[in-house]
Formats: sequence, structure tokens, C-alpha cells
Amino acid sequence: MAVFLTVLSIITAIPGDGAFELGAILGEPTGISLKYWTGASTALDGAVSWSLRTGRGDWLYIHWDYLWHNFHLIKDESVDIPLYYGIGGRTVLGGGDTWLGLRFPVGLSWLLNGAPLDIFLELAGVINLVPGTDFDINGGLGIRYVF
Repeated sequence: MAVFLTVLSIITAIPGDGAFELGAILGEPTGISLKYWTGASTALDGAVSWSLRTGRGDWLYIHWDYLWHNFHLIKDESVDIPLYYGIGGRTVLGGGDTWLGLRFPVGLSWLLNGAPLDIFLELAGVINLVPGTDFDINGGLGIRYVF
């Protein structure tokens, strides 16, 4: 409930200038996805979700990334399809454990011109640092509404 109220307060505080996106991501993680454009080709994104991996039980998953978008690779007049890449962090909480790590996302966004939607596909390499060092991969398909 606290996550819902926080997201709701963020939505009502941001003007509808196309800089803020809110939606869902399915995969690992599965949950709420947010994105805030900081410039013409840079953005902050994040997710608050739960883990679908077997054996983990109830785990809260949070990630945040700084992204760069390349709009020049795929050109079409009716749609923008930027390749994006970035760096960020990840926290996983549950079962008395806390995992902290670095994320390195790479993905494609499908920004429909004339429609307030961002459809995206993402893979992220993760280097866990706490409680031990190991490698993981996240990935998901998502859609966000552009405010």
C-alpha cells in the first residue's frame, strides 16, 4: 500500500509534458515500471516489483538506472525505436536477506508517435556485491503510459 501511495503522489506532482512514464514490466522483475526523461536522450528508470524465481519465496525487488538512448540506429517516420543502455543499482529484500548489486541494462524502446505509449524489451547484466559477489541476468518486456 505504501508503494501505491508513493507512486500516486509522484504522478500527481509531475506535469504532463511527456517527461514521465508509468507502467508495468513482465519477466524478472515483474511489477511497476517508471521512467523520467532528464533530456532528449537521457532518462532515469526504475522498477518496484516481486521476484518470480522459484525458491526465493516473497522477495521485494527494486532497481534504478541512468539510461542513454540512441535514436539513430532505427529510423521510421511513424515510430521512434531507440537502443538504450545504462548503469544502475538493484536491491532485493526478503527472507531475512538483502542483496545489493550493479545493473547494466540494454534494451529497445518502441515510442509510438502520436500515441502516449512506450513499449520496451530489456536485458540487464547484474553484478551482485552484497552479501557476496556473483553474476545474474534480469530481463523483461514492458509498457508504460507517457504523461
